[in-house]
Amino acid sequence: MTEDTNTNTNTLRPPTTRSRTSSVGQFTLGDMGPGLSTMAATEAQIRGSKKRQRALSKGSIGGQEGEVVPGAEGEAVEKIGVGSWAWMRFRETCYQKTWVAPLILLLIPLIAFGLSSDKSDANWLYGMIFASYKLEPEYEGGPPMYGKGRNDFLFVAYYTVVLSFIREFTMQQVLEPLARWNGLKKEAKVKRFMEQTYFILYDGVMGPWGLYIMHHMPLWYFETRPLYEVPHRTHELDFKMYYLLQAAFWTQQAIVLMLQLEKPRKDFKELVLHHIVTIALIFCSYRFHFTWIGIEVYITMDVSDLALATSKTLNYLNHWLTAPFFIVFMGVWIYMRHYLSLKILWSVATEFRTVGDFVLNWETQQYKCWISQYITFALLFALQLLNLYWLFLVFRIAFRLVFNDTLKDERSDDDDDDEEEEEKKKPEPAKSAEEKKTE
Repeated sequence: MTEDTNTNTNTLRPPTTRSRTSSVGQFTLGDMGPGLSTMAATEAQIRGSKKRQRALSKGSIGGQEGEVVPGAEGEAVEKIGVGSWAWMRFRETCYQKTWVAPLILLLIPLIAFGLSSDKSDANWLYGMIFASYKLEPEYEGGPPMYGKGRNDFLFVAYYTVVLSFIREFTMQQVLEPLARWNGLKKEAKVKRFMEQTYFILYDGVMGPWGLYIMHHMPLWYFETRPLYEVPHRTHELDFKMYYLLQAAFWTQQAIVLMLQLEKPRKDFKELVLHHIVTIALIFCSYRFHFTWIGIEVYITMDVSDLALATSKTLNYLNHWLTAPFFIVFMGVWIYMRHYLSLKILWSVATEFRTVGDFVLNWETQQYKCWISQYITFALLFALQLLNLYWLFLVFRIAFRLVFNDTLKDERSDDDDDDEEEEEKKKPEPAKSAEEKKTE
């Protein structure tokens, strides 16, 4: 869109001139990583995309591939086979629209299951799409219960792809235009806005959902004694769906984190460690029937992440509520990530051994013993240390807010991103004849 067009439509947009005093600075603390569409592209990816675009715009389809023929303006044009052109177009589309590949991957099992004559839970495709291992109610008139098994891994794998599609589609097709509409222009800030508003949507669903499930359990409100009374081998449908979808979310986060091969966040090591510990907690709690501990940990993370993402989004918009809500975020973070989390950690140290059976019995799937206590405590303690590190950064931002300083978190990569944007705008150096020949 040209500058003249932007000027004419400016009345339709919110004011883009905001007071800098509304900002608390750039901060990227927390356990939320980038998406496929917002993580930094490598030089090889950028070069590959430019090469495909040149070939698609200047190449001629049909004929013998590689043959050089004169173009419409007399320049030399290389012939591209139909198959090569289609593959090149597909690759460039997936590069520009990162939701296309996950969409194709999630449709394949759906179509295959729809065409299959076996719609029962014996079909492994059923286990990918629906919750498996349905059991009879535990009491007359009660809801059906669900057990655990290998199909749950298929379910998590499939919904990792589903959540990848939802995330990328929402960010590119909904949240990026919303960022532009709100007057954000710098590419780095647009990407950060996309990431954080998506987390507002995700945590805005999962946080209340987790609290709703807890409200209908003996755990309400963050009771710890019921965590250790019996092994929780079966669950109601909403509990199982909630738990496995959370596992899929964190798996998707970990995969994207592993793909972030260049220019990671400055707290990259802490972020990686957090994901390792979180996924270990998810797997161990589900496999060894400590899911009631897991749901309490999930809720503390989702509610605090909702406040964090909202605070970041207000900050990117330079909204007048940024500073007041930052104080609210601090209260939510400390209450959820430290007070309640330390309450759970203390219960593992004091009630794990004394409440309920404390014995290892593989036949009855009773795994509440000394080694599981040590492992659970170690993983939760590691999470607490990481949260304390991020709390230190929160306090540092708050200190700068109180004293009205620059308020920039040194871990933020936004300024570096802006510098990269300027570099990308510079014209590429002229290529030598030898380089053109090899290309």
